[in-house]
Amino acid sequence: MFNAILWYMAFLISVTIHEFMHGFVSYKFGDTAAYDAGLVTLNPYPHIRREFFGMVVVPFLSLSLAGWMIGWGSSPYTVEWAFRNPKKSSLMALAGPLSNLALAIISAFIIRVFVLTGLFSVPYAVAPGSVVEAGSSGALSGLAGFLSILFSLNVLLFVFNIIPLPPMDGSNLPMLFMDEKRAVGYMIAIRKPVFFLIGLFIAWQVLKVVFVPVHLGLVNFLYMGIARYG
Repeated sequence: MFNAILWYMAFLISVTIHEFMHGFVSYKFGDTAAYDAGLVTLNPYPHIRREFFGMVVVPFLSLSLAGWMIGWGSSPYTVEWAFRNPKKSSLMALAGPLSNLALAIISAFIIRVFVLTGLFSVPYAVAPGSVVEAGSSGALSGLAGFLSILFSLNVLLFVFNIIPLPPMDGSNLPMLFMDEKRAVGYMIAIRKPVFFLIGLFIAWQVLKVVFVPVHLGLVNFLYMGIARYG
């Protein structure tokens, strides 16, 4: 039960900030759809209310079946605004996964500080829920578990969402390098439902292959190459 609470706390923080950044950047660039819907907020409740299935049901179901949480939120935007501003739309989309990268870096920094102070230590074998461990039980042990999950979950969310296939946020990355006419044509093409289904299937297969080596590589960078998976 305690482990589920740690996972869900990390999940709520990660997905709420991800969706907040989508809405915040679009608002700053002139689209008020997310703001008008009350989603430019760090309060998770409006995000849960909008996507209850993706933010409550699926996370706990995936934890019970796979031992880790996955799910989703959503942030509305005005389609007409996106077509008028393809580069701004691209930056809005990329703001979500970049926020997950930032959270992974922040949690890694905190882990490193606690390791250097001797309060945390490198575990014998690394796993998504045990990137670091505390020398004692209690609050420090809970913090070590939470930071481990926060780091791992945000690495996963970044890697998955940055894959340049629809419907992932990374599919918007190529528009930064296109002129406006080509970017609009590209946006029209990737919005076709068939590409959503194909892209999601391929991205999931890619994630299963790349997550473990990417996660372990980042942990080894954090610990100067001494960590290994159990």
